[in-house]
Amino acid sequence: SFPQLIARGCGLDVHKNLIVASVSGEGLEEQTREFSAFTEDLEELRDWLNSLSVTHVAMESTSVYWKPVFNVLEEDFEIILVNARHIKNVPGHKTDKKDSQWIAQLLLSGLLKGSFIPPRPIRELRDLFRYRKKLTAQMVGEKNRLQKILEDANIKLSSVASDVFGASGMAIIQAIIDGETSAEALQQLAYGSLRKKEELRQALKGHITAHHRFMLKTFLKSIAQVQAIIDDIDLQIEEVLKDYQTEMELLQTIPGVGRQTAGIMIAEMGADMQQFPSQHHLACWAGVCPGNNESAGKKKVHA
Repeated sequence: SFPQLIARGCGLDVHKNLIVASVSGEGLEEQTREFSAFTEDLEELRDWLNSLSVTHVAMESTSVYWKPVFNVLEEDFEIILVNARHIKNVPGHKTDKKDSQWIAQLLLSGLLKGSFIPPRPIRELRDLFRYRKKLTAQMVGEKNRLQKILEDANIKLSSVASDVFGASGMAIIQAIIDGETSAEALQQLAYGSLRKKEELRQALKGHITAHHRFMLKTFLKSIAQVQAIIDDIDLQIEEVLKDYQTEMELLQTIPGVGRQTAGIMIAEMGADMQQFPSQHHLACWAGVCPGNNESAGKKKVHA
């Protein structure tokens, strides 16, 4: 048994389609009920907990399945989201019901340390930046595939142009798609000093087929579509960041931190540093300092 620090609490064992809830506390007979993960059932769970005067709820941070539960319960209860490794149950006696009861027991005893959950605007900003990062990686992949097609067609544009996707490179690629095959004609589409390079004419003499033109056209279309989505996301990011202009200005006073990085820092850390007891806790949470795992005077290193 553990000393009880919280009057009434609920432990949730969260799965994709099933939520197992166990409540206990002062004046309560321990109860366990099951709910589906649909919104109506989650609202029923919320009403049930309110009827029992539960104040605290603890649950594992299971994949993304905790998020819809959190969205329904966050306004009514103090929610502790816990790393599953920190609340391992007794081996050999594992069931969903016992898991939820064990979580409830640890919650009432004040033995659970909650994960950092930023407020909704920050969570939404985080979604935008993370999706933007994935789209940027997708665009890089498409550009690399386009350059491989150029190489396959014996077009060595990347060997002489510093940016294949600059104004000169795009004009040349579009002309190739339109059917131009003359290296001299393609060279005339380049701008500035690039046009004068003798190597450019040699680099633009290749063996271009209808397949190459189709693939180049397809990749350019894909790149344009991804760029349009990124532009839309950037507009939404700027709209959200209007509420954090002071924080953005302060972060950009750090050497090497520009507007994009400052926005990412707010999206990941939030704007309220009271969430972290000290700068050391923040560095640890961000994963930029080593952890400690010492036993019998020996430090263990995890791979």
